[in-house]
Amino acid sequence: MYAPRIDIVSQMELKIAEKLGPQRYKVWFKNSTRFTVADGHLKVSTPNAFICGWIERHFADVIAEVAREVTGTEHQVSFAVDSRLLHALRKRQLDSQAEFIAKNPERVARRHRREGAPPPRKLRGRFDELVVGPANQLAVSVVRTIVDRSANAYSPIFIHGGSGLGKTHLLSALGNTLREKHPSCRWAYLTGDEFTNEFVLGIRTNQVEAFRQRYRQVDVLIIDDVHFLANKKATQEEFLHTFNAIEAQRKHVVLASDSQPRLIGQFSEQLVNRFIAGMVVRIDPPDFDMRCEILRRRASVATRKPVPEDVIAYIAENLTANVRELEGALLKLVMFSSISHQPMTLSLARHALADHLQRTQRVLGLDQIDQTVATYFGLTPADLHTSRKTRTIALARGIAMYLARKHTDMSFPEIGRFMGNKNHSTVILANRRIEKQLQDDAIVRRQTPAGFQEEHLRAIVEKLEEQLGKPTRDFRREAEGTINRPDHSLHLARPKVMSSGGTGSPLTQRVATG
Repeated sequence: MYAPRIDIVSQMELKIAEKLGPQRYKVWFKNSTRFTVADGHLKVSTPNAFICGWIERHFADVIAEVAREVTGTEHQVSFAVDSRLLHALRKRQLDSQAEFIAKNPERVARRHRREGAPPPRKLRGRFDELVVGPANQLAVSVVRTIVDRSANAYSPIFIHGGSGLGKTHLLSALGNTLREKHPSCRWAYLTGDEFTNEFVLGIRTNQVEAFRQRYRQVDVLIIDDVHFLANKKATQEEFLHTFNAIEAQRKHVVLASDSQPRLIGQFSEQLVNRFIAGMVVRIDPPDFDMRCEILRRRASVATRKPVPEDVIAYIAENLTANVRELEGALLKLVMFSSISHQPMTLSLARHALADHLQRTQRVLGLDQIDQTVATYFGLTPADLHTSRKTRTIALARGIAMYLARKHTDMSFPEIGRFMGNKNHSTVILANRRIEKQLQDDAIVRRQTPAGFQEEHLRAIVEKLEEQLGKPTRDFRREAEGTINRPDHSLHLARPKVMSSGGTGSPLTQRVATG
């Protein structure tokens, strides 16, 4: 049954603001979320993948609690990207998000000192819920060797891949299975920003030694989103000592990140070397068969109504980037069917989802570029969307705009809107500047923990395109062919975007061992 927005959603928004406080609500929810409630489901829509991930990681439990308090029943909470919300974001709010993230460790430390530590994280993933296929089979097998206590178990294990591909589910499944099968096993699961927050809290409360004992004595340390340690020199040093202590006891470290270790900017070389000395495995986007099976399993939980195979195939054919958006599209259809009292048919799916699928698929290409570039420079996507213009942020933002124009069919105004509501002329000038520097084989400077580092812009772009699974091009030869076209940056070619999934991808199941 459909719950009218005025009765349910407005109450939820008020309660979330009450629980989180006005500042956190204003920064993360006002203008940047939309709630939809129907048939025991709560869908949280956000403007981009970064905000979506942040809200899911930090506020999912609060949202579920509020839904239960307001409605009196449990709701399945799901998160999805809706690019239409980009229009409502304001530059001041985007600046506030970047500032909030930068100051979050100190803020969390103060709150924990005042209110005490929060309850342990609820891990939702399980191995039997994972759909295993060519895109993730190696990653799942490698992680399971720890559960099986195999003599061939690797350490460290470094899982990387784009947002929404199941890295967190896999790490959560490891933690839950260790709890069930090996009760005596000492393990810990936390994210990179939680490790930072706890370390800062330990310093502020003179309990660093207790912090060290908590994590250096575990049998298995699981760190999700380890790239959040970028640009935090003291935390990286502490994590290095923690890592070395666990390795010295022949215990296990399992890490996950959006990018391959060498493509995480502002990370110490010592840490990167430790990571690549173990098993580095990439999770790729699921192929068509995997996408169909994911939708079938999600449908069995989301609705009692049958979902025809042609509807499953329609969604799977049109959304290829990640699992989260597959589930979001299916849930949108389930809600639409419930509200309209119509059976789920292919005709209804096309009517309800056509615009949603096209819009979502386009913005996800930008999200992937956004996250990959930000991670390479040791930043967050929130930094790229701010109005700040430091040397490193301006360079990263320009490269992201250039790659977005080259590898998506988005217009200059659309890219500007996505990158923090920038003017389309800003995107045009950024593309011209990056293309000119590529043609001149320019060397650019960027900030690292060791100070400023110089690097050929062409090398940076090629590494980013490799991570994205996109084709590179010969800039020097291209420049020779376009040198007499002063406006060619306004008429960029639209090369066919190559999928980063499947057996034909150069990045499929890439493994590095020490």
